[in-house]
Amino acid sequence: MPLLVVFGLTALFILWVLSGPWRHRRRRLRLASQPFPSAWRRILRRRVPLVARLPADLQLQLKRHMQVFLAEKAFIGCRGLKMTDDIRVTIAAQACLLLLNRPPGGYPGLRQILVYPGAFMVDRVHAEPSGIVREERQALSGESWSQGQVILSWQDTLEGAARPDDGRNVVIHEFAHQLDQENGPANGAPHLRTLDDRNRWAAVFNDEFYRLQARLQQGEPALLGSYAATQPAEFFAVASEVFFEQPAQLAAESPALYQELQRFYRVDPLAW
Repeated sequence: MPLLVVFGLTALFILWVLSGPWRHRRRRLRLASQPFPSAWRRILRRRVPLVARLPADLQLQLKRHMQVFLAEKAFIGCRGLKMTDDIRVTIAAQACLLLLNRPPGGYPGLRQILVYPGAFMVDRVHAEPSGIVREERQALSGESWSQGQVILSWQDTLEGAARPDDGRNVVIHEFAHQLDQENGPANGAPHLRTLDDRNRWAAVFNDEFYRLQARLQQGEPALLGSYAATQPAEFFAVASEVFFEQPAQLAAESPALYQELQRFYRVDPLAW
């Protein structure tokens, strides 16, 4: 093959590789601009009542995010569960709530959503204070892995979507973990744009996390509950559930925490 041809083909290959981000953006914009299927609209009305509370512009944004999400993420049914648009759309709507006012293509590290009919069993190694290590089997409704998977119970997903004001939503919880894991292991500190944002976040979240632990130790009731006090990653995920589903209560009990979540998620559920 002539040397000039080799150089030409090499240059074309390099240009194709370098144009990857541009091509991804173009594809996502094309997906987001397509008409939203009427069958999906019916699923949203039946399964995800929270969507109807959103302002019209956010509803449109949500649907655009969903079209990209559903085109790019693989859904896998487990333990005999047959995957349907009912399942896919219900999950995508709740996951994409966390992406409003952001460019299309959220959760870049996520490849698969595995869905079980109900709670699924996992083995965990538990280290006791005495130093004894033992295995435990736990029934879970959801789990987020940094390797690119989210695992969900369909039954718990349905229940979380059907009651949009109880502060319990497994999809929001696990996808908050995905955001947390975009810059490393989940630790309650998702990616923030500036150093000032990171410093303010750390100050507010540390204060609120330890305040929650202190209240629970004293036997006082707390909106976020005991699971949020187990570790910072769970605090962030539970706070995200409550932010979207019980914004008035969270703003009243922890106004600084609410403001940080409002800045991070770029929405104000109090206005819905």
